[in-house]
Amino acid sequence: MRLAFAFSVYYYLMPRDVASLVDTLAEIVGPRHVRTALPERVTYAKDGLPTHRRVPGVVVLPGSRDEVIAVVRLLGALGMPFVPRGAGTGLSGGALADGDAVLIVLTRLNRILKIDARNRLAVVEPGVVNVRLSVAAAPHGLQYTPDPSSQTACTIGGNVAENAGGPHCLKYGVTATHVLALEVALADGRVVELGSPGGEPWGPDLVGLFVGSEGNFGVATRIAVRLLPVARAVRTLLADFTSLRTAGEAVSAVIASGIVPAALEMMDQSCIQAVEDSVYAAGYPRDAAAVLLAELDGAHEAAVAADAETIEAVLRAHGARSVLVAADAQQREKLWLGRKKAFGAMGRLSRDLVVQDAVVPRSTLPDVLETIARIAAEYGLTVSNVFHAGDGNLHPNISFDGRTPGLRERVEAASAEIMATCIAAGGTITGEHGIGLDKLRYMPLLFDGDSLAAMRAVRHVWDPEERVNPGKVVPVHACREWAGTRNAERGTRNESPDVRSDFRVPTSALET
Repeated sequence: MRLAFAFSVYYYLMPRDVASLVDTLAEIVGPRHVRTALPERVTYAKDGLPTHRRVPGVVVLPGSRDEVIAVVRLLGALGMPFVPRGAGTGLSGGALADGDAVLIVLTRLNRILKIDARNRLAVVEPGVVNVRLSVAAAPHGLQYTPDPSSQTACTIGGNVAENAGGPHCLKYGVTATHVLALEVALADGRVVELGSPGGEPWGPDLVGLFVGSEGNFGVATRIAVRLLPVARAVRTLLADFTSLRTAGEAVSAVIASGIVPAALEMMDQSCIQAVEDSVYAAGYPRDAAAVLLAELDGAHEAAVAADAETIEAVLRAHGARSVLVAADAQQREKLWLGRKKAFGAMGRLSRDLVVQDAVVPRSTLPDVLETIARIAAEYGLTVSNVFHAGDGNLHPNISFDGRTPGLRERVEAASAEIMATCIAAGGTITGEHGIGLDKLRYMPLLFDGDSLAAMRAVRHVWDPEERVNPGKVVPVHACREWAGTRNAERGTRNESPDVRSDFRVPTSALET
């Protein structure tokens, strides 16, 4: 009763056009699934990265594909911007909505629609939690391989938006490798089907284009993904090192051996100690400067055992102080729990945490890691490294207390230097977390004006008015002079024939 009264007061104070929108949304999804009270909207003001905050104007939680489409069509008719959001575990500020936008939260769309064991595929709604799909597929001897560290919370729709990776992407590839087909609601509410369960049947790879588009192209309402057999044989090794440089050099040596592990992860001493002080303690040696967690898997026990022996020898020859081979599944799970919960464990170090996400060539890891340590010392910051070493995907984590005057500015400056270091080493600014809001300022360091203009032109094919997740990925302020730029203040566009596209995304029989 008290909640209903609070809602009625807020509703009464809202502008008439907003109240009308809320009424119509409530007719589509039900009143309890439209959130307008400030405390409810503040719940969605951040994602997994604490440095960006946006309070959405209205939050709506559709419960079915049809409700999503109806909501998107309504917003399209009104010309209103909107932002799709999954579980909010993202680390780039990519799923935040401003006060003039509607946040569409997709977590209620959490059904696994089909598991086709014969053809090794599944069809899911976007709100399905990542790990749930592998649990459901396990009785068929199958699994969904992409495994972000947040897999017990993150959704497959969010994984599609960010092209999420995970420890085992070294061997098996990131999300894009495993998505076969998508049903997508475009900005105007039209429904299109991209790809097919057998793969892209013709023309350009539109599935590959959509995966990793960070919600800029539309809302995925159904997702068909590839399932793979559960490996029959697994070996997990933990090697510890007395220096970060030696551990980095060992990574290149492992890959040079010709054996590609399923996963090859690194943690430095700061991260090790945070994990060992937490409920996720895995038995990592606390005095190690770094550890490497390597996993090999396959269909044949003898082959995997032989590869594990080779990798163990390589690690020892390249400076490993010791190498532990997990004795059984229980010990293996314990070693992996420490790695996958490392971000949570670092909450012990300070009140706030900034997680960076850059990729560098493996051969540059030792130099880049030493430079990151120097930057941290210069700014007086605590930086912990836990990352996908096998593919050079770095995650330097800066722990700080944002209430300390001037500290946020130091964190931002240090982050910029770390990114510049990675770019100078021949790397890039994101491997799996996306650009979102957080990395907008770095885009001009990688791409010239023509390249950024081409990105905006592609976006306009899908969303001509840039109403879907506006203000993300491509920096608007850096391209005001380009044609097709949406004026964020006035909601108008200045089009030019040089970049305007008259092509439309192809529709299918699913269009309604």
